[in-house]
Amino acid sequence: MTSKFVPTQFGIPSDTGGKDLGVFMPMANGGWILSKNKPQLDGSYAYNRKVALLAEEAGLDFIMSMSKFRGYGGETQHWNSTLDPVVMMAALAEVTKRVKVWTTIHTILQNPAVAAKMIATLDQVSNGRAGLNVVTGAYKGEFAQMGAWPEGVDHDARYDLAKEWITAVKRLWTEDSVSMQGKYFTLDDCESWPKPATRPFLVCAGSSKKGMRFTSEEMDAIFLTGGNAAELAQASIQAKEDAAELGRYVRTYSMMTVVFGGTDAEAEQTAEYYRDGLDEVALRGMMRAYGFLDAEIGKENAFVAKSRSTFMTPHVLGTPSTVIERLTEILEVSGTDGLMLIFPDYLSGIPIFGQEVLPALRERFPGKIKVPVHG
Repeated sequence: MTSKFVPTQFGIPSDTGGKDLGVFMPMANGGWILSKNKPQLDGSYAYNRKVALLAEEAGLDFIMSMSKFRGYGGETQHWNSTLDPVVMMAALAEVTKRVKVWTTIHTILQNPAVAAKMIATLDQVSNGRAGLNVVTGAYKGEFAQMGAWPEGVDHDARYDLAKEWITAVKRLWTEDSVSMQGKYFTLDDCESWPKPATRPFLVCAGSSKKGMRFTSEEMDAIFLTGGNAAELAQASIQAKEDAAELGRYVRTYSMMTVVFGGTDAEAEQTAEYYRDGLDEVALRGMMRAYGFLDAEIGKENAFVAKSRSTFMTPHVLGTPSTVIERLTEILEVSGTDGLMLIFPDYLSGIPIFGQEVLPALRERFPGKIKVPVHG
């Protein structure tokens, strides 16, 4: 027997102007702010369960988990405790009904046949709401600690590995049996059942030329980096043009931390309080992991200097009205298809966003793409 996908409505052009708005889950202690003064999120499943239910109640489109195996230390022990992303998202799929659940897998850690079955299971648990963020792996120390860093496989080669990996996964999702002899993976009459009923949504965050090409060829969406709307617009245009050359359409997203206040000044004061509590040791641990810090001489680059704001992503500050205007400007100028949101305290931030910001954004960007839930 052969299974066929139910066509997904993701990864295709939308002429409705709708935007996908979701949440980057706080599945690591400390959340996304490198500060001793931030709300002390514990990264527990209990907290994430509350976040997922709030995201669904608010009407957000998706929730996504990262995958992390070593933290940054410091006084806050930032990200030293993290949950498994696939197990967590499967559990959250069971307690939600509508919001899409996107998990993360590192291609250098999981055999494609194992990953294909894991995500097919998530598809079944979520009733067709599964998505997969494909990460090629960039932080040597994180994987070397478990003997999983492929020596001699440089940045571009890791994307070649990922290309083989996702090709194998897609074939296992659609074919009765798969045999392939690649440079990195070998499958011999390999079977994987059940098949996903709905082809899982595929995302990546590759910002290099090689990474963006991989996304254009294989993914449905890309997370872009950029400090402002103009930079995002340039990256979004490049990604969409690259995909168009291949006869494909790729949705473009970015990340944003939202800090609310009763007044704009109050929100700025809160952000300044976070900045005052910067965990310098955790910051250096993060930059060392990213390869932006010379551990021997302590030399810092512009990226390190910018990260001293304590925020790990671009951020908007202010009242709900100010946040509406800022996010509207970002989405209009950049031409991106959506945002993945982060909050200092998700339990207080998501309800405010859902009640006071989201309705205005839906009105300004109508035609939100909806994926049918089967069953």
